[in-house]
Amino acid sequence: MRFDVNLSILFPGMPLTEQLAATARAGFDAVEMWWPFPEDIPRDAEVDSLVDSVSGSGLALVALNMTTGDAAAGEHGLVALPGQHARFRDNLDVTVAIAERLGTRVIHAPFGNPPPDASQDAIREAVIENLAVAGHQAARIGAQIVLEPLNPVDFPRFGLHRVEQVIEIIDLLAAEAGVAVGVLFDVYHIQRSEGDLIARIEAYADRIGHVQIADVPDRMHPGSGEVAFERVLPAFERVGYRGYVGLEYRPSADPAETFEWLPTEWRRGGPP
Repeated sequence: MRFDVNLSILFPGMPLTEQLAATARAGFDAVEMWWPFPEDIPRDAEVDSLVDSVSGSGLALVALNMTTGDAAAGEHGLVALPGQHARFRDNLDVTVAIAERLGTRVIHAPFGNPPPDASQDAIREAVIENLAVAGHQAARIGAQIVLEPLNPVDFPRFGLHRVEQVIEIIDLLAAEAGVAVGVLFDVYHIQRSEGDLIARIEAYADRIGHVQIADVPDRMHPGSGEVAFERVLPAFERVGYRGYVGLEYRPSADPAETFEWLPTEWRRGGPP
């Protein structure tokens, strides 16, 4: 298995160049990140700086989030927000351009918190319209859009809480728009929402576009909570998953302990 570091959560508050250097020192060769700019549409110079920093680090950017929108307004993504197609499309254009320049093959489109007064028809129309465009744009550069369910404990208003909801959308998009969207299988969120991790890995193996891990309940490193990673990680391999596994957990108080659970020889392309 191949593991990558989510810079946004494991090295919070650090300048990008320092995040990349810390990742390389820890022995990894790949990273992912949440939307790295404070606004939906950054300046060209900001985009160029990000691309140059990642390219110059020697690390691969294997997954990139689109914007989560206006946090103060409680958006947490634009996919399911009626009337925001132009914003979604503008951010998509920037995200795909970054992904194309860096060879990124996974683009996460955060679903969002649908407005409480929005009708189900309006939400459905927004989801199909936005993801149809995103799926075609991503396919043009050899990438895939992925959708992630978030657990209702941490994200009660989020529009997707269960993997099965993502599967319904994937099937709908394939039928109505002819695009392929994948599941972002986040072990932390799925365990908190539903459990039965191995059963779901086996059931949806051909739908999984990316994997992220953290233990439950504190979203710390594997071995710190209730998830049996000694069974879960081999399950991904057993069903044929060959993508990256993103480390998306909170860092330990002692930085040396953050990656201690993962043998050094596993951090570049998997075990020998």
